[in-house]
Order: sequence, then structure tokens, then C-alpha cells
Amino acid sequence: MSTASLSVPTRLDPYADADGQFEVVNGVRVEKAMSVFEQTIATLLIGRLEPFCRENGLGRAFVETAFRIPGSGNDRKPDVAFLSFQRWPAARGTPRTNAWPIAPDLAVEVISPTDKWFDVYDKLREYFAGGVRQVWVIGSNLEQVTIFDSLTAVRILTRADELTGDPIIPGFRMAVTDLFPLPEPTP
Repeated sequence: MSTASLSVPTRLDPYADADGQFEVVNGVRVEKAMSVFEQTIATLLIGRLEPFCRENGLGRAFVETAFRIPGSGNDRKPDVAFLSFQRWPAARGTPRTNAWPIAPDLAVEVISPTDKWFDVYDKLREYFAGGVRQVWVIGSNLEQVTIFDSLTAVRILTRADELTGDPIIPGFRMAVTDLFPLPEPTP
């Protein structure tokens, strides 16, 4: 076999010919797979979070938007994110780049049953090292939200609890039960 026919992945531009959902980790495009159920959870959250942030002049809320995490060299796409106007003033405008060149204040990861905990934990470490102030990990199969204020300060919310944005998104409130749609019965 000729070596000329071998395809070698390139690190030159991970965004070239990109389609679908992916993150850029160590210069390589890594696909992100989310089922309809997890996408619905993210949509339910952004549907409440984005109007609240806009109406209260707090910042911007995003779905699957890339952020270049400082110190990591990685472009991460939290399932939902919040970037405050204190961190990125409204008057500064939106960059014309593949990723916001800053970490969001809040990163939300909706975890599916196929996600590996060590991958999630690596992302948590990266987020906090890069300046993310809080991470919400939504366990779709457990129907709970784990709030990380740091890697060691953790709170777990269940369907009976209320999710609040304080102190990151002051005044934001949502019943945890409102995050979880009824799943289709399994045959």
C-alpha cells in the first residue's frame, strides 16, 4: 500500500468543513452526541434562562456555543451557558470567531446515560481552571441537577427542589421538575 493513499488527521483547522456538534480538544474535533431527550432538557432550560437574562440585563444565555477555555487551548460547547455583562459587556459586541475567547460564568452539561464520568470530570476541572464560576450537571437518567461551585463544593437537587441562579444569575428560579419531560414509554 502506498503511503500517499493514507489519510492523516490534521490539526490545522478543526473548524474546516465542520458540520454537526463538536468541541475542539487538544486541537482535534471531538463529536458531541446528544439524544432528543437530552436536547429537550437543554431547550427547556434555555427557554426559561435566556428571556430572564435578557429582560434583567444580566448577560447572554447560549445553547451549544463554543467558548475557548483560558489556559486549556480547548473550545468547549456547554449544552447551555451564561456569559454575564460584567465578564463581557453588552457594548463590546459579539466576536466574529469560531468560539468566544473567554470562559462563560456558568456552564451546563446535560448528561446522557452513555456519557463517561471521567470525561465529565475532566471537563469540570478544565472549566474551573479556566474561570467558569459554576457548573450545573443535569443527570437525565437520575432526574437531578448537581450544582458545582467548585470541584469540592457540590449540591444535589431532585425533582422536589428549586433550581436557582444565585449568585451567578441573581433572581433566576425554576422548579427542577420542569426540566424533565415525560419520556416515551419503552416497549
